[in-house]
Amino acid sequence: MKTYDFAMVKILVPVSYLSVLCVSQDFDFFYFVQQWPGDTKKKSCCYPKSGKPAADFGVHGLWPNFNNGSYPSDCDPNNPYDQSQILDLIGCMEEEWPTFSCPSNNGTKFWAHEWNKHGTCSKSVLDQHDYFQATLNLKKKVDLLQALQTAGIEPNGTFYKLDNIGEAIKNGIGYTPGITCNGDASGHSQLHEIYFCVDTCGSNFIECSLFPNGRCSSEVEFPSF
Repeated sequence: MKTYDFAMVKILVPVSYLSVLCVSQDFDFFYFVQQWPGDTKKKSCCYPKSGKPAADFGVHGLWPNFNNGSYPSDCDPNNPYDQSQILDLIGCMEEEWPTFSCPSNNGTKFWAHEWNKHGTCSKSVLDQHDYFQATLNLKKKVDLLQALQTAGIEPNGTFYKLDNIGEAIKNGIGYTPGITCNGDASGHSQLHEIYFCVDTCGSNFIECSLFPNGRCSSEVEFPSF
């Protein structure tokens, strides 16, 4: 009679199930996006009610995307943002996921937008709490500011070659970044957002097959904050 090692079955089944779950979604990957707050000085902005954030990259969002460059959005209006589900995360979100919209606010509108537009499209993998927790976990894995400063790239208004910024981030983080820029009052490129690609579980960084249009010049200002 054939016998089975049930201890092994208990380990393998969940892992196999999760592996299938991650590749069977209605999107192909996530963009994990962080933004530098310094360029907001050139625009209308307000600090959050919790005070001026640290001079560091903050989370913008975790966005499901397709390999053809399009993306799903507003996938489930019947599952709106509910802050009561993430009360244990609010303190960390205020630090890592600040808002600069006016009038000064506590971030609820920003976080609600991210869940309603993007998070609901990943709900088959990540419920609301898991979505925000996964995003915060990704933030802990990458220290963009340290990677840039290690390469001598400082947020002090200096202009740096775009290629050098990308190389510094890849050397420090291990993955090729997408970089987007805003224009300052003089029309110069300012460092704005950094994109990484993440698997459909929302847990592991992967190399990107495509990036958004960065709108960056060959030299980019890294503004102070």
